[in-house]
Amino acid sequence: MTELVLFDLDGTLSDSAPGILAALRHAFAVNGVPPLDAETEQALLGPPFYDSLPPLIGDVDLWDVIGAYREHYGAGGMFDTTAYDGIGAVLERASASGLRMAVATSKPEAYAIPIVEHLGFADHFETIGGDEKDGSLGTKALVIDKVLRRLGDVDPQEAVMIGDREHDVFGAREHGIRCIGAAWGYGLPGELVAAGAEPICAAPGELAAALGLGADDAAAS
Repeated sequence: MTELVLFDLDGTLSDSAPGILAALRHAFAVNGVPPLDAETEQALLGPPFYDSLPPLIGDVDLWDVIGAYREHYGAGGMFDTTAYDGIGAVLERASASGLRMAVATSKPEAYAIPIVEHLGFADHFETIGGDEKDGSLGTKALVIDKVLRRLGDVDPQEAVMIGDREHDVFGAREHGIRCIGAAWGYGLPGELVAAGAEPICAAPGELAAALGLGADDAAAS
């Protein structure tokens, strides 16, 4: 029986691509890095930049790029994000059912908290956990560990992660937690299937049934 639900943020709770990509393009331009094609940009949405950017920026210092990104993003770009249709209704229904919920995101926590508050979802979550700005929690498994320690005694068999990328699946698995795939997010074709997400929901409205809350038209997208 599911008692705790961990939600990814980007690509799961909200479509944050506009703000992220605008800030990334700014950072590349400032540092003289050639722009990326749309497919490569898509692949960057979700996983930590510490892992994904180095092969793309040549000899440019990674932290110079990340610093320029954060300057643009923190100045307002982080609020260029929109909740996915139907996700708010699912959160409300899950809260009403008594499920414990938390956010576990690879985004730095300093950004994740105000973003979740901006979306109007903060009251649904016991905690909003993310990476540190120094990248010390550079894997999803480390972020999940941080969140679980905050929540106290949690049985992995009674928890589930909801995420749109393979690193959500792999990070959850390191803690013995299954992962429901959010196919409406930024995952590449076949990525969630290959990673072993089960089940994979095509839209937020399918989450109610996946979480054992039953079907509900109000939660459909």
